[in-house]
Amino acid sequence: MDPQDPDFRHPTKPVGPFYAEAQANRLRARNVPLVWVEGYGWRRVVASPRPLEVVELEAVRTLAQSGAAVIAAGGGGIPVVRKGGRLQGVDAVIDKDLTSALLAIALDAARLIILTDVRRAALHFGKPDQQDLPRLTAAEARQRLAEGHFPPGSMGPKIEAAIQFAAHTGRPAIITTPEALGEALAERDGTWVVV
Repeated sequence: MDPQDPDFRHPTKPVGPFYAEAQANRLRARNVPLVWVEGYGWRRVVASPRPLEVVELEAVRTLAQSGAAVIAAGGGGIPVVRKGGRLQGVDAVIDKDLTSALLAIALDAARLIILTDVRRAALHFGKPDQQDLPRLTAAEARQRLAEGHFPPGSMGPKIEAAIQFAAHTGRPAIITTPEALGEALAERDGTWVVV
């Protein structure tokens, strides 16, 4: 992560447990940023800056080339910044989707597959006029993202990651559920983001 990323000044990503008012007051007294979650209580928030690199990229590449099933960038990974030539942990979270796109690009992956809890990205999600999106160009996806169709804490990062991968590699990114993956690979389900 870039230590100068503006997201460090405006933490928005809820993490950890919920707090009652008394606990929240003690945390606020120590300048811990909190957000109210209706029906649950107060919750701590941290920054979620854009990932710049995967520190263990060469180890991941070596394992992948050996034929191993590699699990990497889970939860986005451990957030660090470079300071004085050293890595230093920071109070933040890394977006898993953007990190996955970064890793897939670096590994020259044939495609990026983002598994989530909806079969397809959609316009007007959850409303009577919902419109599923089986295929989008990166330009169309970018436009729909700018129009606010994909919320930041939900489908937004998945669409951003798919755009990044497709635009950078010229190869498709697929967004779908684990259950629909077979059909999505056959282009009968899921959302394909292409150049």
